[in-house]
Amino acid sequence: MNTKNAWELLLFVILPYVSLTIFLLGHIWRYRFDQFGWTSRSTQLYEKKLLLLGSPLFHYGTLLAIGGHALGLLIPASWTEAIGLTERPYNLLAEVAGTTSVVLIIIGLVVLTVRRAARDRVRQATTKLDLAAFSILWVMILLGFGQTVIFNLLGPGYDYRPTISVWMRGIFSLQPDVADLSGVPTLYMVHITMAWVYLALFPFTRFVHFWSMPVWYLSRPFVVYRRRRREALLSPGESKRWQTVGDPTRNERPR
Repeated sequence: MNTKNAWELLLFVILPYVSLTIFLLGHIWRYRFDQFGWTSRSTQLYEKKLLLLGSPLFHYGTLLAIGGHALGLLIPASWTEAIGLTERPYNLLAEVAGTTSVVLIIIGLVVLTVRRAARDRVRQATTKLDLAAFSILWVMILLGFGQTVIFNLLGPGYDYRPTISVWMRGIFSLQPDVADLSGVPTLYMVHITMAWVYLALFPFTRFVHFWSMPVWYLSRPFVVYRRRRREALLSPGESKRWQTVGDPTRNERPR
């Protein structure tokens, strides 16, 4: 086995499984031993205006990007064609969605990065893992932007579904084949590698709060409010004691 084949085996067969293993076990460890740190360690108290501007842009752009990657990488072209989404409409949809998502992510990430660097208290709340995750995220986003601009908008375009998508599905079916990546542009290969590294870091960063969406809120019991007319059902002595002790709106101390 030559050096090139060894690197390909390491980056595109071994690394994906190592990253997925760390991703799974890291979440289990984090949930069992660091539940108090499961949130995003919000810095909203330190600075709000930039956060309210950058956070929605970044999150909506990221959700759009995740949906596009899932559609393109995990669903075979034959499936989308079977529902009437042929190659040309699919490519148009991918270009529009990809461009929109990368623009939203870049604008949002610029705002959040400036906020984290320019505000002292926010910067002090940033850990080394956060810096590593932000750095890798920036590399991934810029590579994705390069793919969108160089290959799709300015160039002839590159169809990754016969190559990268086949290899990706092979990862989950335990049959990865590096040969599926033959001819893939270097820009895409680096983007893939950085994505696996970021996935391994994910459970140990503030981004883990992605899984803490408050879905339980939909099934929570109603809050029961009681009127103060309960006072009328009490005897005069009990009523006076309830007013002074049980009524939180009064400042009088019980005598």
